Amino acid sequence: MSGHLARRLATVAGLGDLLPAPGTTVGSLVAAAAFVALARWAPAALLPAAGIVLVLLLPVSVWACGAEAARRGVVDPGPVVLDEVAGQWLALVVLTAGLGGPPSLAAIGVSFLAFRALDVLKPWPIRRLERLPGGWGVVADDLAAGLVAAVVQLISLRLLG
Repeated sequence: MSGHLARRLATVAGLGDLLPAPGTTVGSLVAAAAFVALARWAPAALLPAAGIVLVLLLPVSVWACGAEAARRGVVDPGPVVLDEVAGQWLALVVLTAGLGGPPSLAAIGVSFLAFRALDVLKPWPIRRLERLPGGWGVVADDLAAGLVAAVVQLISLRLLG
């Protein structure tokens, strides 16, 4: 039962297995869409609500992604996309905190693109985090990419604004 649950969570209810787009893009889009929905549903409580989601998402991601990677016998299988959900969510939480309120749709779009670029390119030291054991190695590089994406975006906004 726990193996089935890990698979459903790690693939975001099977989206990572089913959709023709690269799984990593699917995971990032799911996170961005869910964040937009939360921002529209509870704009005044966005940061605390998104923070609670993040706190719950992190241990679940490490467990589920690690278990599913072990089941598949691959370090970071393409259909496992919950790690991208966590990384993109972290980027949006940090962006929201840095802006002091809900980001615009354009800012969320830039966050998505910045996160995707960093997740694909994995500049130093992000790539090194993949060496961590189990689920930590699957998730940590995405969290680092999300954090860097948000910080770069916030610095760019400060310099341009």
